[in-house]
Parts: sequence; structure tokens; C-alpha cells
Amino acid sequence: MESRTTVVGSGDDARLVRTWTPDGSPRAWVLIVHGLGEHSGRHERTGRMLAEAGLAVRSFDLAGHGRSGGRRGHASSWSVFLDAVQAELAELDGTKVLFGQSLGGAIALSYALSDRPQPDLLVLSSPPVTGHGLAAWKEVASGWLRRLLPTLALPNDIRGDQLSRDPAVAEAYFADPLVLTKSTVGLGAAGFAAIRENAASLSRLDIPTLVIHGAADTVVPPQHSLALAALPKVERKLYPNLRHECLSEPEGPDVVADVVAWIDRHLGRVTGGRDRQDG
Repeated sequence: MESRTTVVGSGDDARLVRTWTPDGSPRAWVLIVHGLGEHSGRHERTGRMLAEAGLAVRSFDLAGHGRSGGRRGHASSWSVFLDAVQAELAELDGTKVLFGQSLGGAIALSYALSDRPQPDLLVLSSPPVTGHGLAAWKEVASGWLRRLLPTLALPNDIRGDQLSRDPAVAEAYFADPLVLTKSTVGLGAAGFAAIRENAASLSRLDIPTLVIHGAADTVVPPQHSLALAALPKVERKLYPNLRHECLSEPEGPDVVADVVAWIDRHLGRVTGGRDRQDG
């Protein structure tokens, strides 16, 4: 297994990219989109486990996050995130799996509901689909504050114990200099608007999709991804006792194994369908 970190672009357009590749030829590529305030480096364990299972993995720091460019915790528009996903998917060969965590799940779902070039499979971890875990006043305030003070930063209001039952996860989260504990009104307003648009467009989802969610998630309560379970191409797994970051829990390796098994079950169908189209 090989791990590599590179930077593409420069200035505000710079994007840090991480890859984890298996020793042999990968069965598929997985593109991980991280959550609010974090960065791709927090998915090191997941990237390694997926690569050890024979999948190649790519992730990147969203604009305004980690070591990518842009104002910290801010986005001028939601399309900035979708543009980055499209650019990163274009770098991948073979079967492509788009994997989004939390805010990254909302981004991945927005992308899958768009008219942009699509991945073959979609995995959403703790995605805010029909709601969110933020205080209602923030959604209301963001609507008018976005016009007046779009770069005003407000606390994310996430506690370490909400992420995982493992106290080491919380300790590492708040000790990480790249983790952001505030986000701007502009980013919040864009996120709230995207969640509403996604919820109104769910019937358009036409990609085989796996949803994983911790039953004890208080950041994005599990009922907020329930609407996806009713869709014909969606499988939803609810994990008892797990909190917001299923992959950071002590049971994380078991969750990764479930994700790998689901991907493998769909690989033959995806490849067969592509071959028929090519033929």
C-alpha cells in the first residue's frame, strides 16, 4: 500500500490531494469528500483500510479547509465544491465510487443529483438529507446575514464526544491545527440551500447508493437520512450505538468492511453495464 500527498493549482485555487493505492491493480477508485471543518488527513485510517482491501482511494481538502486555498471555513458558492468533485473524478480510471461524509455527503448527493459526469456508485456517511443538526436560528439568520456579512464566522457547535465513543478521536480533533471550529455565514447558507434542493430532488437519484448512519448521531440525527431508504437504488445501514463519524468509532473497521462488501457486490453489475454500453 502506498500513500501520497500532492498539491494541484496555486493560491486560492490550490487543492491538496491525498491518495492511498493498493499493491496490485485496484478493483475500483473511491473518492472521499470530507465533512465540515475537517480535512482529508482525518480519513487516513479509512484510506489505508480501503487500500488494504484492494481499492484505490483519493481524497482532497475542500476549498477553505485543510491545506487547500481560499478563506478559512468559507465558500463563495456551493458550485465551488461540485467543481472540485468533478475535477477529482475526472482524474480517476475504471469504476468510480463517490464517498461523502456528513457535509461531504450533502456535497456528494448534490453532485449525484446534478447533470455533471457521474460516478458509478455512491456512498453517503451520516448525510444531512432532510435536515441538519445545527440550531434552527442559524438557518434563519444565514438567509439575511449572507447578504450583509457573508464572511462572518460562527461556531460549528460540535462537541468531541458527538463524533465518536473513542475519547482519543475528540482529543485528536481539537488538537489538530487544520480542524476549523467556525464556518462562515456564506458557507452555512449555501449548505442549507443545497440540503433543501437535495431533499426536493431525491427522486432523481439513479446511482446505486449505500447510506451508513450511526443510530446515536446527534450532529446529523439518523432520521435525516431516512428519506433515502425509500428510493429503489438505495441500501441504508443503521448502526446501533455509533455516533456521527461511523468510521472513527471502535467499530470503524467493521463499517469499512461493510462498505467494501457492498462495493464488491455492485462491481460486476457496473462493469457489465458499462461493457454493454460500450459495445
